[in-house]
Amino acid sequence: MRNSGVLLHITSLPGREGIGTLGREARSFVNFLVKAGMSIWQVLPISPTGYAESPYQCFSTYAGNPLLIDLDTLIKQGILKSDAAAPQSPKVDQVDYAPLIAYKTQMLSLAFQQSYHRLRRRVDAFRAENALWIEDYALFMAIKRHFGGMSWQEWPDEAIRMRRARALRAYKKQLEAQINLQVFVQYLFFEQWFALKDYANERGIRIFGDMPIYVAEDSADAWANPQVFQLNKERRPVKIAGVPPDYFAADGQRWGNPLYDWAYLRRTDYTWWLNRLKAMERIFDITRVDHFIGFANYYAVPADEDTARNGVWVTGPGRAFFDAVKRELPDMNIIAEDLGAVSPRVRKLMDYTGYPGMKVMTFAFSGDPYNEHLPKYHVENSLVYTGTHDNNTLLGWWNKASAEVRNNTLLALGIRHDEELTQAFIKATLQSVSKTAIIPMQDVLRLGESARMNLPGTVGGNWMWRMKPKAASSRIARWLYALNEETGRLPEKDLPF
Repeated sequence: MRNSGVLLHITSLPGREGIGTLGREARSFVNFLVKAGMSIWQVLPISPTGYAESPYQCFSTYAGNPLLIDLDTLIKQGILKSDAAAPQSPKVDQVDYAPLIAYKTQMLSLAFQQSYHRLRRRVDAFRAENALWIEDYALFMAIKRHFGGMSWQEWPDEAIRMRRARALRAYKKQLEAQINLQVFVQYLFFEQWFALKDYANERGIRIFGDMPIYVAEDSADAWANPQVFQLNKERRPVKIAGVPPDYFAADGQRWGNPLYDWAYLRRTDYTWWLNRLKAMERIFDITRVDHFIGFANYYAVPADEDTARNGVWVTGPGRAFFDAVKRELPDMNIIAEDLGAVSPRVRKLMDYTGYPGMKVMTFAFSGDPYNEHLPKYHVENSLVYTGTHDNNTLLGWWNKASAEVRNNTLLALGIRHDEELTQAFIKATLQSVSKTAIIPMQDVLRLGESARMNLPGTVGGNWMWRMKPKAASSRIARWLYALNEETGRLPEKDLPF
């Protein structure tokens, strides 16, 4: 069945809490998607953001981001009693993270003080159900707070940094209240997450989430599972992730994530990875595995290098890993993010797994007749995008495009004027033979570069964009519905609404 959806991260929803949340505005967006004839809502990773608020550098691969918890819902449920208003960003279309984090931290701590004992039985049940990760995560976050937020690699107590048994016992006792707070906050997050997911599913909308291939160095995952990563005896990274120099970055990109010890993972039947995927299957209806090429071959940068110039390509786990995935998770809906350095080995692994890959229309019109993103090379088993969260918006791209690219695009779309671009481009994307078409909300709203979500290789100014109130209007929904009807992407009538 052909279908379509919109890419909009939770943080980008409007609302009065300074950031998008899992509350009323999220349900309103589900209703908008239904009216638009869409059946998919794609979001970015939903874990607690760390460095520079990137959802691809999180404190845990399992936990939920406390900033997304809807405080109005907590107030209506009697879990939180407060009339303190959220700090408002100077710009309604941007998140102002610093004051927001302080406010949310204060409000969630207040909710804990007011309601933890009343909800203790439910929280304990949640804690038991999530024992695989919750204890390590809660302790990790409590210790981070104890040490002023510094990375675990810099903790002044070497015994707890190295997870000595006596130190673990001592900190669990000393920080018991803070640990309980962290568990309580995760309970609140997942209560709201699954309530929203149920609301969407009941209306025929599937939640399409993103899972980074790597975890952050400063994460509970790396601290609690050092054997899974390429760390030395002092638990410092030996090799880290990145990409080699290219046209866009002369020094390459030094991502800093610890690389996996795939030999260890193979010896342990990939248990750590399978547990992670099982969690994603429960959280999302569809999961995009970011940087899929890293399973075929990955770029390893010496950790003591300041740039990514001197990295090397290393063979990844390949088929053996995905054989294990398909045995353990035969029904998991996986999408492979196969953009970037797509080698013959990557293509062979894609063919072997059968996972849908990605086509990006703003990459298509370079003038290369063999460009795989050109519509004539699309295949049914794929997803087509106007652009992704790492690209400029459609209008931002157009305003910076060369004369050659502009001419190629106009010719391909059969239009003559710039003002026709957005509608024609989105229509061409929906006309693709790709089974699924995804349109970023910024492109639906015809927004320029100022609405860009992320500029790879830069720090600061990313992940901030928010949709303005009432931007997802009935008029736009009707326009999208007509396009979905014309291109055969409306949901089947027997889906639940």
